Amino acid sequence: MTKVLVTGGGGFIGSNLVRALLERGDEVRVLDNFSTGNRDNLDGLDVEVVEGELRSYERVHNAVRGVELVFHLGALGSVPRSVQDPLTSTAVNIEGTLNVLLAARDENVRRVVYSSSSSVYGTRRELPVTEDQATDPISPYGVAKLAAERFCVSFSRVYEQFESVVVRYFNVFGPRQSPHSQYAAMVPLFIEAIAADRPIRVDGDGEQRRDFTYVDNVVEATLLAGDVPAANGRIFNVAASAPASVNEVAALIGRILGREVRKEHGRPRAGDIRDSWADVTAAREVLGWAPSVDLEEGLRRTATILVG
Repeated sequence: MTKVLVTGGGGFIGSNLVRALLERGDEVRVLDNFSTGNRDNLDGLDVEVVEGELRSYERVHNAVRGVELVFHLGALGSVPRSVQDPLTSTAVNIEGTLNVLLAARDENVRRVVYSSSSSVYGTRRELPVTEDQATDPISPYGVAKLAAERFCVSFSRVYEQFESVVVRYFNVFGPRQSPHSQYAAMVPLFIEAIAADRPIRVDGDGEQRRDFTYVDNVVEATLLAGDVPAANGRIFNVAASAPASVNEVAALIGRILGREVRKEHGRPRAGDIRDSWADVTAAREVLGWAPSVDLEEGLRRTATILVG
């Protein structure tokens, strides 16, 4: 049994990871301030919950004490949120990550796995993106995630026996992703609206392409990033590697639900990139990972949970 800390464990991806860790027999502690996470996501789970801010080193240090492995998913997510409030987004995502790394170093944690984002790439002309391509984030969120990545890699290089792995997530969706937020993700919003016969809001023309990745695929890769020895100091894309346009996703949801899809188009969102998808060769070769749930099946599972 491994004693594990999951920061942001009350969130969408974090709570799915917590469940997977418990299923494999690990002892799990969660650090979350529940500003964006949901306590209900942890209902009925045998976990220790430490409530607190990533920006408090003391609180982070208390949460890290005694654990062997840290999965750092805690963050202030959303590109639009970072455009609206870059100061808070930057403080949580950079200072908070540095606190986690310092506490892990001071407590001799075996490894920190940091959950980053495809937003670090920015607008790329060479697709699919590989981990060795130049990064060029265009949103404050992407800039902060990239800075946090560099701290992780730096700690692996300058502190003896300190291990870190960075996993870059691409457009994750699935169960426990809330549609009830100012910054809610596209997939649950579309599912709820289409199921209720309401028009969906599409930013721009809807032809922008994304690497929509079902959460179970992401959890599998993240667990491997915590265990595979050769992953230390590395960065890995975690994606379906099968891009689809926003319009295609909407049409798939409509077909799954047996409903007509009505659209209202708005202006493109500030800070958004046009097209994004990943080459996942490195994750296949080093982690031994490949996505096991495709887009349509992932949408079907998500819709079943959201609307029955």
